[in-house]
Amino acid sequence: MKIIYFSLDYTPHDHRFLSALSGTEHKVAYVRLQRGPRQVEDRPVPANIEQVQWAGGRDGFRWQDLPRLALDFRRLVHRFKPDLVHAGPIQTCGLIATLAGARPRLIMSWGFDLMQDMDRNNWWNRATKYVLRRADFFTSDCEATRSKAIACGMDPQHTIVFPWGVDLETFKPGSTRVAPPFTILCNRSWEPRYGVDVLAKAFAAMAGTKPDVNLLLLGGGSQGQVIRRILENGGAIEQVTFGGQVSNRDLPRYYQMAHLYVSPSHVDGSSVSLMEAMACGMPVLISDIPANREWVSDGVNGWLFPDGSSEALAAKISQALDDPRMMEKMGHAARTTAVERADWKKNFSRLIEAYEATVAGHKG
Repeated sequence: MKIIYFSLDYTPHDHRFLSALSGTEHKVAYVRLQRGPRQVEDRPVPANIEQVQWAGGRDGFRWQDLPRLALDFRRLVHRFKPDLVHAGPIQTCGLIATLAGARPRLIMSWGFDLMQDMDRNNWWNRATKYVLRRADFFTSDCEATRSKAIACGMDPQHTIVFPWGVDLETFKPGSTRVAPPFTILCNRSWEPRYGVDVLAKAFAAMAGTKPDVNLLLLGGGSQGQVIRRILENGGAIEQVTFGGQVSNRDLPRYYQMAHLYVSPSHVDGSSVSLMEAMACGMPVLISDIPANREWVSDGVNGWLFPDGSSEALAAKISQALDDPRMMEKMGHAARTTAVERADWKKNFSRLIEAYEATVAGHKG
């Protein structure tokens, strides 16, 4: 099968998909829509993947370039003659592939495109429905996004859900017991949709009474100054470590050296970082939003807190601190969940099923 894999940028998730595809019998061309302002993946594009040079992929995406990009994508499709075009996110790559008339089209949601972006304004909403009503097939990583796609006009019979998953041999519990001080880890981007400011408020509120607790924040983003100001004003900045950007190679070590994983995200699909933490046997405390509830049952294999409530988050952290045996139980349950549902090697086969169903449905 000849496949065009069309994605917004080059991220660790794209590297994961392309690496898996490079090991199959399929011929894959990788088309990149933009080159974002930050380097998000330092590993090279996998072997056996053809990197396509075209009108896009040189700098950031601009809406005024949409007609030119759609025309050039049509030229690219005519030259490559793919059996399948895999495109996402919906309102950018999916829209361009649709306007170009590329068929058959598998539209893949990246989570935020359906859980947040489609509600930005009327234009984004109309673009989402335009793409999905014309898609040959649809795939996403959770039922929450699938339900939204169906509400937008996607045929439910032409959908497949699969959590992207993680490498369970790379992300696994550490071989030694984690030493004090108690460390809370969050590696969500410092952008409004991920709610790291909520965690900063919660930690600032409790840090004074918990001097032996540290917060480890990885990554960065546009809310950097806001988050630092919250921690400074709360007198908690000395108990915070800013780890910066961490390579995928080093990331398992950070999960293994911390005691509690927190994700305060307001918007998510099946979060890969959540699956990574669970695979490493970490107790997890996450926001109570639809996609997160597909992974964590409160008090069974982790904890949920009301989305956006820093007070509730601080209380939940304190409860976890006071019950080490429950923490250990939650860590074991999290690892079991990851093994059962988040194995990338098993889950990737669902994408191949989606490819085959897309092609078969188009021929039929």
